[in-house]
Amino acid sequence: MSKFKKKKSGDLPAVNTASLPDIVFMLLFFFMVATTMRETTLKIENNLPFADQVEKLDKKGLVMYIYAGKPSANYTKFGTEARIQLNDDFASVNDIAAFIAAERADKREELIPFLTTALKVDSDANMGLIGDIKQELRKVNALKINYTTKKGTVLGRN
Repeated sequence: MSKFKKKKSGDLPAVNTASLPDIVFMLLFFFMVATTMRETTLKIENNLPFADQVEKLDKKGLVMYIYAGKPSANYTKFGTEARIQLNDDFASVNDIAAFIAAERADKREELIPFLTTALKVDSDANMGLIGDIKQELRKVNALKINYTTKKGTVLGRN
């Protein structure tokens, strides 16, 4: 008679899953912190011009972006002339006032005076369109305008 008996079944013990929720939440937290969300899908060509005196904007949450340029290759059905894009849709000059009003409505009242309108304009866009955009911005009293550029010299070199 022996003191030790062998198990008759060769089953493996069940896997301990007690730490599984901790691992899942740790991965979820990591991806929430590390992932950036795309704000706008560009439907236009946006080759920004170069500038040599560039300043970085401090608070990106207080910036309203207006894009202008020719429709990209996937959107040639909209023509070849420079167009305006507000958020994810093409728009006309007349839609700018409603866009500014909607952006102001989303912000707290004390932040409205600090809102800046950033124009991301393709370097080949005509100045007539830019002039029309600026006229509409004046009508709605959006007078803080920023032109977004690439850093470099006017000739396009660093």
